[in-house]
Amino acid sequence: MDTTPASEAPTPEAAPDFTPDERARGRALRRAQLPWALGGRLAGLALTLLLGLTPVGAAVVTAVGGWFGGSRTAGVLAGAAALVLLGQALQLPFGAGARTVRVRYGLVTQGWAGWALDAVRGLALTLVLVLPLALGLFALTAWSPQRWWLPGAGAAALLTVALSFLHPLLIEPVFNRFSPMPPGELRTALLALAERDGVRVRDVLVADASRRTTALNAYVSGFGATRRIVAYDTLLTTAEPREVELVVAHELGHVKHRDVPVGTALGAVGAAVAVAVLGLLATWRPLLDAAGATDAADPRALPLLAALAALLGALSGPAQCAVSRRIEARADRHALELTGDVEQFVAMQRRLAVANVSDVDPPRVLELLFATHPSATSRIAAARAWQAAPERRAPERGAIPGTSVV
Repeated sequence: MDTTPASEAPTPEAAPDFTPDERARGRALRRAQLPWALGGRLAGLALTLLLGLTPVGAAVVTAVGGWFGGSRTAGVLAGAAALVLLGQALQLPFGAGARTVRVRYGLVTQGWAGWALDAVRGLALTLVLVLPLALGLFALTAWSPQRWWLPGAGAAALLTVALSFLHPLLIEPVFNRFSPMPPGELRTALLALAERDGVRVRDVLVADASRRTTALNAYVSGFGATRRIVAYDTLLTTAEPREVELVVAHELGHVKHRDVPVGTALGAVGAAVAVAVLGLLATWRPLLDAAGATDAADPRALPLLAALAALLGALSGPAQCAVSRRIEARADRHALELTGDVEQFVAMQRRLAVANVSDVDPPRVLELLFATHPSATSRIAAARAWQAAPERRAPERGAIPGTSVV
């Protein structure tokens, strides 16, 4: 006969949030993708450093500039285009390899022709952005090879703000088509959720993500009059309506905490600082000699500036990821505070992780270096810790015993 007091009786362990098969599948996808993703990053950085820190890049700029007359302007524009084309060409096999892996795991619905068309669109968009930027940069270096970075830092900050504002209007439509969500209970619930949160949104849109992927997502984009809730059509056809609300509540958290404007401001400051650092490094004679350039006004310095910018970006990447993870965790808390629905929050995190074949508990080193979001297990644990916090366990004065207060 069991004489264990009732208060000490063992309780059955809660069912795990993810089955062993689901965990194994996420790990397998991560391991299969990692060589392609990490290899692409390392190969791209290696090519950029080779072109920028040796005379190879200067020779490329001189050669392609000569094809278009050999003027300084031709060298800048043709050289910038050549650097972009070389970088994109190098990334193609890595992108194709990663895509092949995702096809095996059922995450891709787009054919190779559509993938190639997207690559061409991405290349065209990059050239549209990079070529005027390169021309403006070398207009400043021609003005002063030593002090060009002073106005350049301000211009970089303004450009960062402008691109952040224009992204949902000009860049997002290049890759996706958006249609208004039809009137109905879900649209009404999402707009009511935003209103309760004090966030003004212009509309609720549906993105045709299913043309490319089976992955699930939603986001809030734009500023002021351009702000809109965007849901992937894959999310709407897969998740329960309450789970969609939880995803949107998380995204509203970014708006409520002004993550986009604050992030834009920090990005603008970071861009200005990066340009200042580039300006100082570009006056260092050993670097210029290694790159085969006379000074920062020389078009042959273009690969050097690109290499230094890429190196700064790579070094700052882990810090940016750490900040992003904290921001995402705060948005999770906001979703819980707005809805009080821990059970559906956990269900939503589980659905997202399983549908996206995520590694729900990745190696710590990979998370620190590359993860922009906390892992699924971390997010679920944080939600349960939020639920168990003393201020949510204690009943309010005057509350009816046995009722929960959120």
